[in-house]
Amino acid sequence: MPVYSMTGYASATTGAAEAPLSTAASDLPATRPATSTRTSVTVELRSVNARFLDLNLRLPDELRALEPSLRELVTASFRRGKIELRLNAQTSSDTAWPQPQTDQLNRLSHLQSTIRGWLPTARELSVNEVLNWCKAGAVTDRLDEVALDATRQAVSGLQEARAREGQRLVDVLMDRVGRLRELAARAEPLVPATVQRQQQKFLERWQDALEQTGATQTVSRDALQERALNEAAAFAIRIDVAEELARLRSHLDEMARMLGVGGEVGKRLDFLIQELLREANTLGSKASSLELTNISLDMKVLIEQLREQVQNIE
Repeated sequence: MPVYSMTGYASATTGAAEAPLSTAASDLPATRPATSTRTSVTVELRSVNARFLDLNLRLPDELRALEPSLRELVTASFRRGKIELRLNAQTSSDTAWPQPQTDQLNRLSHLQSTIRGWLPTARELSVNEVLNWCKAGAVTDRLDEVALDATRQAVSGLQEARAREGQRLVDVLMDRVGRLRELAARAEPLVPATVQRQQQKFLERWQDALEQTGATQTVSRDALQERALNEAAAFAIRIDVAEELARLRSHLDEMARMLGVGGEVGKRLDFLIQELLREANTLGSKASSLELTNISLDMKVLIEQLREQVQNIE
């Protein structure tokens, strides 16, 4: 399964043409030739990163009734991101003669009978009024179908765009993961030598402090030596960063695994980033050599770069 970015753009335009009314040329006015009506809908989808799914619809008044269906189409395909759906509809019907449907004519006849029952003096509908009424109803029905079809195409296009952007993010993240592994590999051989060196310095300072205070004259040398070794061992444990490096490598392995599996991994990756930063900070605070301090700083720079990119992953 691919990793999806929350950033993307897609658009789709679909249209439908209504066939002209089948009528002999002699039955039509010379000034009103029969042509087809063209209905087109353009749907644009824009997506940026967000903590949850935030959908904003911009629809023309004649398609407001479609909002529940459009929301269902979008929410079925996306889980996170701030998505804006903009829909524009156009209908060209210069001199078109609509094709009345049986259900339209029956409904119109029923409405006319009801009105004339209450208002006997109301005049009957003309042929032109009937055609205009059927035309308006047909356009609305076609717009609904065309709008839903255009939205499906735009949603599919946005999924593809987010997948392409997600693959680029995976490449960037894996590059940073590799560089963090290199830094951890550089730090690992430095740890034993650094601990031993700092332990030796601790023992020397301990000895100097004892001589300056005159403790060697009141306490046996063996007891002092044993105490010094215990304190040096405790100090070595405090400055040892081998455990932090092991956890850091474990987090990097898990991040690489999740990027390989794909899916909705953004929130889990964000949690791993926090753990990586915790280990890098601990490494820096325990660092007892300039080399380890520099490695810790380089790690934190790379982890911040990871954090910036992970914020765009679904």
